[in-house]
Amino acid sequence: MSKSSATASHADQTDNTTETADLAFLLRTMHANLDLFDRLQTDQLMTAVKDANRQIARLQALQLHCMAGMRRRRSDPQELACEFALALHITDTRAGAMIAAAEALTQRLPRTFRLMDQGQFDIYRAMKVTEGTSQLSNHHARMVDYLLEHRLADKNPTQVRKATAYAATKIDPAGAMNRLAQRRAERRVILHHQSEGISRFSIDNASADKATAAYLRVDKIARSLKTGEEKRTLDQLRADVAIDLLLSGKGGAPEQTEVYLYTDLQTYLGLNDNPAELAGHGHIPAELARHIATGPDTIVRRVITDPLTGQVIEVGKFRYRPSIDVDEFVRIRDRECRQPGCPRPAQNCVTEPTGTASADTDSTLSYCLRHRRLKNRADWAYEVLQDGKLIVTTPTGETAESSPPPLHDPQPEPERPGEERLGA
Repeated sequence: MSKSSATASHADQTDNTTETADLAFLLRTMHANLDLFDRLQTDQLMTAVKDANRQIARLQALQLHCMAGMRRRRSDPQELACEFALALHITDTRAGAMIAAAEALTQRLPRTFRLMDQGQFDIYRAMKVTEGTSQLSNHHARMVDYLLEHRLADKNPTQVRKATAYAATKIDPAGAMNRLAQRRAERRVILHHQSEGISRFSIDNASADKATAAYLRVDKIARSLKTGEEKRTLDQLRADVAIDLLLSGKGGAPEQTEVYLYTDLQTYLGLNDNPAELAGHGHIPAELARHIATGPDTIVRRVITDPLTGQVIEVGKFRYRPSIDVDEFVRIRDRECRQPGCPRPAQNCVTEPTGTASADTDSTLSYCLRHRRLKNRADWAYEVLQDGKLIVTTPTGETAESSPPPLHDPQPEPERPGEERLGA
């Protein structure tokens, strides 16, 4: 090693030591004295932000190294994704994406991974590279990794994505059309529920020409509705027109659809504003719940709950069919897949007994297809307790629980006059 290189290396080590020491000091004092941050200068705060970002990137690299190590010991990536999802309190989709990134970085993109190890590249930007090279051969992926090594550290995620796409096309121009065909084959509709009764609905990997044509049609109808008396903005009109086109095919009145809305009687009658719950979405404001529940095509059913627990004990029979069976009762009670953390609506799930219990409403639970397969694996344990709580034990011994959510807050049992209270 030359003298200049040795000096530079020593300087880097000194800078890293100082950086780590400063960050360690802030971590030690953060909880003890939050006023410290009010006394620091803005340049000191910015330095701390950057130092923390570098340390986070290093820890993310460590996490991915460990995930890649576990992946080498497991044959089923979907099963491992479910296990990580429970351990890290994330979705199966996110866990699967992290596993795929860990595999790509350790096997195909070592230079990009080294940037993470050095704290110059976080997982969000690294996944732009892994996604952009996912359709390349190992040889071409390593060539892209080589081209990008010195071009990524100072780039934001959008720039990283564009640089990766350019390098992939340059390295493998013949495969670009094949990758386009593959992306088109993976086209899908995505429904992402957000908060307060709002969701994002999109089509991924659509052909650019058809997507553009569809947008122009929606835009044309929206502009034709923008008259002097129309108060909606063009963006609002486009969104409304697109949804109406999908529901009715006419851009007008939507067709009837069935959803599960859970609300208490007082909220339904407008006597309070407690949040309601839309199955598969989560809690929504009371006003939106009443709007849905009082629609012209809405059919209301009676659901009786135990006042002490809030759990469903009976569902009214009057709907489209004259009776209700165990299968439908379980879906109404569970609302979502009973795998801890899975948000898939119960009406899109299968219902079946858990363990060796007989098929009754206490032992029968709702599972999406992925977690139903997982439940039947020998190295996963699923146990249902008498109160309906499900305990899942993963192959590494991690445990997670889920219970059927009550329709309302449990009510305390009223005290009876003359009875003596025990305890404090």
